[in-house]
Amino acid sequence: MSAETKPAWHNALALLRPGPFRRYIIGSLISDTGTWMQVMAQAWVLSSLTSKAILLGMVNFAAGIPTIALTMIGGSVADRFDKRKILIATQIGQIVLALVLGWLVMTGSIHIWHVMITAALLGVCIAFEMPAISALVPELVKHEEIGAAIAMDRSVFHGSRLIGPSLAGLFVSWWGAASAFFANAVSFIALIVAILSLPPRQRGTTEEEEQRRSGIMDGFRYVKSDRIMVAMITLIALTTVFVFPVISVMLPLYVRNILHLGPDRMGYLMAVSGTGSLAGSLGFLTIARDNRLKFMTGNAIAVASALFCMSRSNSFLLTALSMGLLAIGLSMNFALANTIVQERAPTPLRGRISAVFGMSFFGLMPIAGLGVPGLADLIGMRTALGVAAVIFGIGSFIVLNAAGRKVCERPATPVPEPEVAVLP
Repeated sequence: MSAETKPAWHNALALLRPGPFRRYIIGSLISDTGTWMQVMAQAWVLSSLTSKAILLGMVNFAAGIPTIALTMIGGSVADRFDKRKILIATQIGQIVLALVLGWLVMTGSIHIWHVMITAALLGVCIAFEMPAISALVPELVKHEEIGAAIAMDRSVFHGSRLIGPSLAGLFVSWWGAASAFFANAVSFIALIVAILSLPPRQRGTTEEEEQRRSGIMDGFRYVKSDRIMVAMITLIALTTVFVFPVISVMLPLYVRNILHLGPDRMGYLMAVSGTGSLAGSLGFLTIARDNRLKFMTGNAIAVASALFCMSRSNSFLLTALSMGLLAIGLSMNFALANTIVQERAPTPLRGRISAVFGMSFFGLMPIAGLGVPGLADLIGMRTALGVAAVIFGIGSFIVLNAAGRKVCERPATPVPEPEVAVLP
Protein backbone atom coordinates (compact mmCIF):
# COMPACT_ATOMS: atom_id res chain seq x y z
CA MET A 1 0.00 0.00 0.00
CA SER A 2 1.52 3.34 -1.06
CA ALA A 3 1.64 6.43 1.10
CA GLU A 4 -0.99 8.00 -1.12
CA THR A 5 -3.56 5.25 -0.52
CA LYS A 6 -2.91 4.70 3.18
CA PRO A 7 -5.24 6.34 5.69
CA ALA A 8 -3.65 9.46 7.15
CA TRP A 9 -3.16 7.87 10.56
CA HIS A 10 -0.30 5.78 9.14
CA ASN A 11 1.51 9.02 8.32
CA ALA A 12 0.42 10.62 11.60
CA LEU A 13 2.45 8.09 13.57
CA ALA A 14 5.55 9.05 11.60
CA LEU A 15 4.98 12.72 12.48
CA LEU A 16 5.47 11.92 16.17
CA ARG A 17 9.13 11.13 15.57
CA PRO A 18 11.62 13.68 16.90
CA GLY A 19 11.75 16.59 14.50
CA PRO A 20 10.45 20.06 13.66
CA PHE A 21 6.77 19.12 13.38
CA ARG A 22 6.69 17.47 16.79
CA ARG A 23 8.30 20.51 18.40
CA TYR A 24 5.80 22.78 16.65
CA ILE A 25 2.77 20.70 17.68
CA ILE A 26 3.81 20.61 21.36
CA GLY A 27 4.28 24.38 21.39
CA SER A 28 0.94 24.82 19.61
CA LEU A 29 -0.89 22.64 22.17
CA ILE A 30 0.35 24.79 25.05
CA SER A 31 -0.34 28.05 23.24
CA ASP A 32 -3.81 27.02 22.03
CA THR A 33 -4.76 25.96 25.56
CA GLY A 34 -3.82 29.42 26.81
CA THR A 35 -5.80 31.05 24.02
CA TRP A 36 -8.96 29.13 24.96
CA MET A 37 -8.40 30.10 28.58
CA GLN A 38 -8.48 33.76 27.58
CA VAL A 39 -11.55 33.26 25.37
CA MET A 40 -13.48 31.86 28.33
CA ALA A 41 -12.21 34.49 30.78
CA GLN A 42 -12.94 37.34 28.36
CA ALA A 43 -16.52 36.11 27.88
CA TRP A 44 -16.91 36.03 31.66
CA VAL A 45 -15.56 39.57 32.01
CA LEU A 46 -17.76 40.87 29.19
CA SER A 47 -20.88 39.40 30.79
CA SER A 48 -20.13 41.56 33.84
CA LEU A 49 -19.63 44.70 31.74
CA THR A 50 -22.81 44.67 29.63
CA SER A 51 -26.07 42.81 29.11
CA LYS A 52 -26.50 44.09 25.54
CA ALA A 53 -25.97 41.40 22.93
CA ILE A 54 -25.16 43.97 20.25
CA LEU A 55 -22.10 45.07 22.19
CA LEU A 56 -20.89 41.49 22.48
CA GLY A 57 -21.34 41.16 18.72
CA MET A 58 -19.35 44.35 18.20
CA VAL A 59 -16.36 42.79 19.95
CA ASN A 60 -16.33 39.98 17.36
CA PHE A 61 -16.92 42.50 14.60
CA ALA A 62 -13.98 44.61 15.83
CA ALA A 63 -11.71 41.57 15.60
CA GLY A 64 -13.07 40.53 12.21
CA ILE A 65 -12.66 43.74 10.25
CA PRO A 66 -8.83 43.91 10.44
CA THR A 67 -8.72 40.22 9.57
CA ILE A 68 -10.79 40.81 6.44
CA ALA A 69 -8.77 43.88 5.45
CA LEU A 70 -5.28 42.50 6.03
CA THR A 71 -5.36 38.73 5.52
CA MET A 72 -4.33 38.85 1.85
CA ILE A 73 -1.47 41.18 2.74
CA GLY A 74 -0.55 38.70 5.47
CA GLY A 75 -0.52 35.90 2.90
CA SER A 76 1.77 37.86 0.60
CA VAL A 77 4.12 38.65 3.49
CA ALA A 78 4.18 34.96 4.45
CA ASP A 79 5.32 34.03 0.93
CA ARG A 80 7.97 36.74 0.72
CA PHE A 81 9.57 36.61 4.16
CA ASP A 82 10.61 34.15 6.86
CA LYS A 83 7.43 32.67 8.33
CA ARG A 84 9.20 31.99 11.61
CA LYS A 85 9.93 35.69 12.15
CA ILE A 86 6.35 36.62 11.22
CA LEU A 87 4.95 34.14 13.72
CA ILE A 88 7.30 35.23 16.50
CA ALA A 89 6.25 38.85 15.94
CA THR A 90 2.54 37.95 16.09
CA GLN A 91 3.05 35.87 19.25
CA ILE A 92 4.83 38.77 20.95
CA GLY A 93 1.97 41.06 19.92
CA GLN A 94 -0.56 38.69 21.46
CA ILE A 95 1.50 38.45 24.66
CA VAL A 96 1.35 42.23 25.01
CA LEU A 97 -2.41 42.30 24.42
CA ALA A 98 -3.02 39.52 26.96
CA LEU A 99 -0.90 41.32 29.57
CA VAL A 100 -2.74 44.61 28.96
CA LEU A 101 -6.15 42.97 29.37
CA GLY A 102 -4.99 41.05 32.43
CA TRP A 103 -3.68 44.24 34.06
CA LEU A 104 -6.92 46.13 33.30
CA VAL A 105 -9.00 43.30 34.78
CA MET A 106 -6.74 42.96 37.82
CA THR A 107 -6.92 46.70 38.60
CA GLY A 108 -10.69 46.85 38.02
CA SER A 109 -10.31 49.51 35.32
CA ILE A 110 -11.53 47.38 32.39
CA HIS A 111 -14.23 48.84 30.12
CA ILE A 112 -15.86 47.34 27.06
CA TRP A 113 -14.08 49.79 24.75
CA HIS A 114 -10.78 48.39 26.02
CA VAL A 115 -11.86 44.92 24.91
CA MET A 116 -12.96 46.23 21.49
CA ILE A 117 -9.64 47.95 20.87
CA THR A 118 -7.60 44.92 21.90
CA ALA A 119 -9.90 42.71 19.80
CA ALA A 120 -9.16 44.88 16.76
CA LEU A 121 -5.41 44.67 17.42
CA LEU A 122 -5.74 40.92 17.88
CA GLY A 123 -7.45 40.81 14.48
CA VAL A 124 -4.37 42.44 12.97
CA CYS A 125 -2.18 39.73 14.54
CA ILE A 126 -4.46 36.98 13.24
CA ALA A 127 -4.39 38.44 9.71
CA PHE A 128 -0.64 37.81 9.59
CA GLU A 129 -0.51 34.71 11.80
CA MET A 130 -3.20 32.63 10.08
CA PRO A 131 -1.74 32.48 6.53
CA ALA A 132 1.82 32.14 7.87
CA ILE A 133 1.05 29.20 10.14
CA SER A 134 -1.23 27.54 7.55
CA ALA A 135 1.60 27.72 5.02
CA LEU A 136 4.29 26.70 7.53
CA VAL A 137 2.74 23.39 8.64
CA PRO A 138 2.96 21.71 5.18
CA GLU A 139 6.61 22.84 4.92
CA LEU A 140 7.51 20.90 8.09
CA VAL A 141 6.54 17.52 6.61
CA LYS A 142 6.80 15.51 3.43
CA HIS A 143 4.15 16.03 0.77
CA GLU A 144 2.36 12.74 1.45
CA GLU A 145 2.16 13.68 5.14
CA ILE A 146 0.37 17.02 4.62
CA GLY A 147 -3.08 15.56 5.33
CA ALA A 148 -1.91 13.91 8.55
CA ALA A 149 -0.12 17.09 9.65
CA ILE A 150 -3.24 19.22 9.12
CA ALA A 151 -5.39 16.65 10.94
CA MET A 152 -3.02 16.61 13.92
CA ASP A 153 -2.89 20.40 13.96
CA ARG A 154 -6.70 20.59 14.02
CA SER A 155 -6.89 17.83 16.65
CA VAL A 156 -4.59 19.82 18.92
CA PHE A 157 -6.72 22.93 18.36
CA HIS A 158 -9.95 21.13 19.27
CA GLY A 159 -8.32 19.19 22.10
CA SER A 160 -7.13 22.44 23.66
CA ARG A 161 -10.68 23.75 23.22
CA LEU A 162 -11.75 21.11 25.74
CA ILE A 163 -8.87 21.72 28.15
CA GLY A 164 -8.55 25.52 28.05
CA PRO A 165 -12.02 26.62 29.22
CA SER A 166 -11.95 24.08 32.05
CA LEU A 167 -8.58 25.36 33.26
CA ALA A 168 -9.81 28.93 32.90
CA GLY A 169 -12.82 28.14 35.10
CA LEU A 170 -10.46 26.95 37.83
CA PHE A 171 -8.14 29.94 37.43
CA VAL A 172 -11.04 32.41 37.55
CA SER A 173 -12.49 30.72 40.63
CA TRP A 174 -9.17 30.53 42.49
CA TRP A 175 -7.28 33.66 41.48
CA GLY A 176 -9.70 35.85 39.51
CA ALA A 177 -10.24 36.44 35.78
CA ALA A 178 -6.94 38.29 35.33
CA SER A 179 -5.00 35.08 36.03
CA ALA A 180 -6.35 33.45 32.84
CA PHE A 181 -5.10 36.37 30.74
CA PHE A 182 -1.66 36.15 32.34
CA ALA A 183 -1.60 32.37 31.81
CA ASN A 184 -2.35 32.93 28.13
CA ALA A 185 0.53 35.40 27.88
CA VAL A 186 2.92 32.82 29.35
CA SER A 187 1.61 30.05 27.07
CA PHE A 188 2.81 31.87 23.95
CA ILE A 189 6.40 31.39 25.10
CA ALA A 190 6.14 27.65 24.39
CA LEU A 191 5.20 28.27 20.75
CA ILE A 192 7.90 30.92 20.36
CA VAL A 193 10.53 28.46 21.63
CA ALA A 194 9.24 25.82 19.21
CA ILE A 195 9.30 28.24 16.26
CA LEU A 196 12.85 29.36 17.09
CA SER A 197 13.93 25.71 16.88
CA LEU A 198 12.53 25.19 13.36
CA PRO A 199 14.94 25.01 10.43
CA PRO A 200 14.85 27.89 7.91
CA ARG A 201 13.04 27.38 4.62
CA GLN A 202 15.16 25.95 1.85
CA ARG A 203 15.69 28.44 -0.95
CA GLY A 204 13.85 27.46 -4.12
CA THR A 205 14.68 27.91 -7.78
CA THR A 206 15.02 31.37 -9.29
CA GLU A 207 11.54 31.01 -10.79
CA GLU A 208 10.04 30.02 -7.42
CA GLU A 209 11.71 32.91 -5.61
CA GLU A 210 10.37 35.35 -8.23
CA GLN A 211 6.92 33.83 -7.77
CA ARG A 212 7.18 34.45 -4.01
CA ARG A 213 7.75 38.15 -4.72
CA SER A 214 4.79 38.45 -7.10
CA GLY A 215 1.64 40.39 -6.25
CA ILE A 216 -1.20 39.67 -3.86
CA MET A 217 -3.61 38.97 -6.71
CA ASP A 218 -1.54 36.01 -7.90
CA GLY A 219 -3.06 33.99 -5.07
CA PHE A 220 -6.59 34.79 -6.26
CA ARG A 221 -5.65 34.10 -9.86
CA TYR A 222 -4.18 30.70 -9.06
CA VAL A 223 -7.21 29.69 -6.97
CA LYS A 224 -9.53 30.87 -9.75
CA SER A 225 -7.67 28.69 -12.27
CA ASP A 226 -8.13 25.55 -10.15
CA ARG A 227 -11.78 24.54 -9.95
CA ILE A 228 -11.13 22.01 -7.18
CA MET A 229 -9.70 24.77 -4.97
CA VAL A 230 -12.69 26.94 -5.84
CA ALA A 231 -15.03 24.10 -4.87
CA MET A 232 -13.32 23.53 -1.51
CA ILE A 233 -13.29 27.24 -0.65
CA THR A 234 -16.96 27.52 -1.67
CA LEU A 235 -17.84 24.56 0.56
CA ILE A 236 -16.19 26.23 3.57
CA ALA A 237 -17.89 29.54 2.73
CA LEU A 238 -21.29 27.80 2.71
CA THR A 239 -20.47 26.32 6.10
CA THR A 240 -19.41 29.70 7.49
CA VAL A 241 -22.52 31.52 6.28
CA PHE A 242 -25.24 28.97 7.04
CA VAL A 243 -23.95 26.76 9.87
CA PHE A 244 -21.37 28.45 12.08
CA PRO A 245 -23.62 31.35 13.18
CA VAL A 246 -25.89 28.79 14.83
CA ILE A 247 -23.01 27.65 17.06
CA SER A 248 -21.07 30.88 17.52
CA VAL A 249 -23.88 33.46 17.77
CA MET A 250 -27.33 31.92 18.22
CA LEU A 251 -26.70 29.10 20.70
CA PRO A 252 -27.46 31.10 23.89
CA LEU A 253 -30.80 32.31 22.49
CA TYR A 254 -31.57 28.83 21.12
CA VAL A 255 -31.00 27.22 24.52
CA ARG A 256 -32.98 29.86 26.38
CA ASN A 257 -35.88 30.54 23.98
CA ILE A 258 -36.28 27.24 22.11
CA LEU A 259 -35.24 24.60 24.63
CA HIS A 260 -36.13 26.75 27.69
CA LEU A 261 -33.02 25.57 29.52
CA GLY A 262 -30.36 27.27 31.63
CA PRO A 263 -26.67 28.09 31.20
CA ASP A 264 -25.54 24.76 32.64
CA ARG A 265 -27.15 22.89 29.73
CA MET A 266 -25.63 25.37 27.30
CA GLY A 267 -22.23 24.49 28.77
CA TYR A 268 -22.94 20.80 28.21
CA LEU A 269 -23.89 21.50 24.58
CA MET A 270 -20.65 23.42 24.05
CA ALA A 271 -18.73 20.49 25.51
CA VAL A 272 -20.54 18.09 23.16
CA SER A 273 -19.68 20.34 20.22
CA GLY A 274 -16.03 20.49 21.24
CA THR A 275 -15.86 16.73 21.68
CA GLY A 276 -17.47 16.22 18.26
CA SER A 277 -14.96 18.58 16.64
CA LEU A 278 -12.07 16.68 18.19
CA ALA A 279 -13.59 13.35 17.08
CA GLY A 280 -14.00 14.68 13.54
CA SER A 281 -10.42 15.89 13.27
CA LEU A 282 -9.16 12.54 14.59
CA GLY A 283 -11.60 10.68 12.35
CA PHE A 284 -10.03 12.37 9.34
CA LEU A 285 -6.90 10.33 10.07
CA THR A 286 -8.78 7.16 9.08
CA ILE A 287 -9.77 8.40 5.60
CA ALA A 288 -7.81 7.11 2.62
CA ARG A 289 -7.46 9.39 -0.42
CA ASP A 290 -9.83 7.28 -2.55
CA ASN A 291 -12.64 7.74 -0.01
CA ARG A 292 -12.48 11.54 0.27
CA LEU A 293 -15.50 12.34 -1.92
CA LYS A 294 -17.62 9.71 -0.19
CA PHE A 295 -16.82 11.09 3.26
CA MET A 296 -17.23 14.74 2.26
CA THR A 297 -20.65 14.03 0.81
CA GLY A 298 -21.69 12.02 3.86
CA ASN A 299 -20.45 14.77 6.18
CA ALA A 300 -22.38 17.44 4.29
CA ILE A 301 -25.57 15.35 4.52
CA ALA A 302 -24.95 14.78 8.23
CA VAL A 303 -24.45 18.51 8.90
CA ALA A 304 -27.59 19.52 6.98
CA SER A 305 -29.64 16.80 8.70
CA ALA A 306 -28.32 17.73 12.15
CA LEU A 307 -29.10 21.40 11.61
CA PHE A 308 -32.61 20.54 10.44
CA CYS A 309 -33.11 18.33 13.52
CA MET A 310 -32.11 21.27 15.70
CA SER A 311 -34.78 23.37 14.00
CA ARG A 312 -37.43 20.82 15.08
CA SER A 313 -36.03 19.73 18.44
CA ASN A 314 -37.65 20.31 21.82
CA SER A 315 -35.34 17.86 23.56
CA PHE A 316 -31.95 18.48 25.11
CA LEU A 317 -30.85 14.96 24.19
CA LEU A 318 -31.83 15.31 20.52
CA THR A 319 -30.14 18.69 20.34
CA ALA A 320 -26.98 17.31 21.95
CA LEU A 321 -26.88 14.40 19.49
CA SER A 322 -27.48 16.79 16.59
CA MET A 323 -24.73 19.16 17.72
CA GLY A 324 -22.30 16.28 18.16
CA LEU A 325 -23.02 14.98 14.66
CA LEU A 326 -22.85 18.50 13.24
CA ALA A 327 -19.46 19.15 14.88
CA ILE A 328 -17.99 15.86 13.60
CA GLY A 329 -19.09 16.59 10.04
CA LEU A 330 -17.88 20.18 10.07
CA SER A 331 -14.50 19.34 11.56
CA MET A 332 -13.84 16.47 9.16
CA ASN A 333 -14.87 18.43 6.08
CA PHE A 334 -12.79 21.44 7.14
CA ALA A 335 -9.73 19.20 7.47
CA LEU A 336 -10.42 17.50 4.13
CA ALA A 337 -10.98 20.79 2.28
CA ASN A 338 -7.87 22.37 3.80
CA THR A 339 -5.76 19.32 2.96
CA ILE A 340 -6.93 19.29 -0.66
CA VAL A 341 -6.16 22.99 -1.06
CA GLN A 342 -2.71 22.69 0.57
CA GLU A 343 -1.81 19.67 -1.59
CA ARG A 344 -2.66 21.61 -4.74
CA ALA A 345 -0.95 24.84 -3.70
CA PRO A 346 2.50 25.58 -5.21
CA THR A 347 4.94 26.23 -2.38
CA PRO A 348 5.80 29.82 -3.50
CA LEU A 349 2.09 30.77 -3.44
CA ARG A 350 1.04 28.79 -0.37
CA GLY A 351 0.79 31.80 1.95
CA ARG A 352 -1.52 33.71 -0.39
CA ILE A 353 -3.60 30.63 -1.19
CA SER A 354 -3.88 29.91 2.55
CA ALA A 355 -5.08 33.49 2.99
CA VAL A 356 -7.80 33.02 0.35
CA PHE A 357 -8.88 29.79 2.05
CA GLY A 358 -8.84 31.50 5.46
CA MET A 359 -10.98 34.34 4.13
CA SER A 360 -13.76 31.82 3.42
CA PHE A 361 -13.89 31.16 7.17
CA PHE A 362 -12.29 33.87 9.33
CA GLY A 363 -13.03 36.63 6.84
CA LEU A 364 -16.70 35.77 6.47
CA MET A 365 -17.40 35.13 10.16
CA PRO A 366 -18.18 38.77 11.19
CA ILE A 367 -20.56 39.20 8.24
CA ALA A 368 -22.04 35.71 8.51
CA GLY A 369 -22.93 36.45 12.13
CA LEU A 370 -25.51 38.91 10.84
CA GLY A 371 -27.15 36.64 8.23
CA VAL A 372 -28.95 33.66 9.76
CA PRO A 373 -29.41 35.47 13.12
CA GLY A 374 -30.99 38.40 11.29
CA LEU A 375 -33.24 36.02 9.38
CA ALA A 376 -34.24 34.42 12.69
CA ASP A 377 -35.42 37.81 13.96
CA LEU A 378 -37.65 38.14 10.88
CA ILE A 379 -39.14 34.65 10.45
CA GLY A 380 -38.41 32.89 13.75
CA MET A 381 -35.44 30.83 14.86
CA ARG A 382 -36.84 27.42 14.01
CA THR A 383 -37.76 28.46 10.46
CA ALA A 384 -34.41 30.19 9.96
CA LEU A 385 -32.51 27.06 11.03
CA GLY A 386 -34.60 24.92 8.69
CA VAL A 387 -33.97 27.29 5.76
CA ALA A 388 -30.23 27.36 6.53
CA ALA A 389 -30.12 23.54 6.63
CA VAL A 390 -31.84 23.21 3.25
CA ILE A 391 -29.69 25.86 1.53
CA PHE A 392 -26.48 24.39 2.96
CA GLY A 393 -27.48 20.86 1.91
CA ILE A 394 -28.36 21.85 -1.66
CA GLY A 395 -25.32 24.11 -2.02
CA SER A 396 -22.94 21.45 -0.72
CA PHE A 397 -24.39 18.82 -3.06
CA ILE A 398 -23.90 21.12 -6.07
CA VAL A 399 -20.33 21.99 -5.08
CA LEU A 400 -19.22 18.42 -4.37
CA ASN A 401 -20.95 17.10 -7.49
CA ALA A 402 -19.06 19.69 -9.56
CA ALA A 403 -15.75 18.72 -7.95
CA GLY A 404 -16.35 15.00 -8.39
CA ARG A 405 -13.66 12.37 -8.03
CA LYS A 406 -10.89 14.90 -8.63
CA VAL A 407 -10.86 15.61 -4.89
CA CYS A 408 -9.42 12.08 -4.51
CA GLU A 409 -6.69 12.51 -7.11
CA ARG A 410 -3.13 13.61 -6.57
CA PRO A 411 -2.64 17.07 -8.18
CA ALA A 412 -1.57 16.86 -11.83
CA THR A 413 1.44 19.10 -11.17
CA PRO A 414 3.18 17.83 -8.04
CA VAL A 415 4.12 20.44 -5.51
CA PRO A 416 7.91 20.56 -5.01
CA GLU A 417 8.59 18.62 -1.82
CA PRO A 418 10.51 20.64 0.73
CA GLU A 419 13.65 19.36 2.34
CA VAL A 420 12.54 18.41 5.85
CA ALA A 421 15.29 18.51 8.42
CA VAL A 422 14.80 15.82 11.06
CA LEU A 423 16.54 17.18 14.11
CA PRO A 424 16.58 15.70 17.63
